[in-house]
Formats: sequence, C-alpha cells, structure tokens
Amino acid sequence: MANIENRKFIALDISGKNYLSWVLNVKLHLSAKKLRHTIDEDNAASNEERATALIFLRHHIDDDLKYEYLTVKNPLELWQNLNDRFEHLKAVVLPKALDD
Repeated sequence: MANIENRKFIALDISGKNYLSWVLNVKLHLSAKKLRHTIDEDNAASNEERATALIFLRHHIDDDLKYEYLTVKNPLELWQNLNDRFEHLKAVVLPKALDD
C-alpha cells in the first residue's frame, strides 16, 4: 500500500482504460522534472536522466506491465512500447468524448 501513496497519480492500468489521462500526467510530471526529453526521439539524455525517467515510468504502471517490460532499460523504448500497445484506445475514447 505504501507504493500507492508515493505515486504522483494513478498507475497505468493493464487494460489501458486510463491511458489517455496517464499519458497527459506523465508528460506533465516529466516536464516539471525537466525530463520530458527522455521520451522524445533522438534525445541526448544522460544515463542518469534516463534512469530517473525509467524509474518514474515503472513506478506509474501496473505491476503486470512492469513484469512484461522488465528487460526494457530505456524510457523512450518503454514509452514507445506502451504507446504501441494502447494508442488505439485514444481513437475509442476521444470520439466518444466529443459527442458529449
């Protein structure tokens, strides 16, 4: 339970149901920590910045996702893997939100 208390926002659910809000929260928090560039293509992040960003990302994903992506050692690669997995959910959520 202590793990939940240390999170800045709700972890990404394995179903991806909170993916859209999770993406926005991650981008905001990484920007505030001056680490946003670590999830951009062709970034020049230091090893320390990458490690910090990777720890942050792993801390904010479901435990089952952590195990699935356990061997990923680059925050950009993890970001892209999660995007590939859940990107399609944006198309499902956004049109529905526009109807309201």
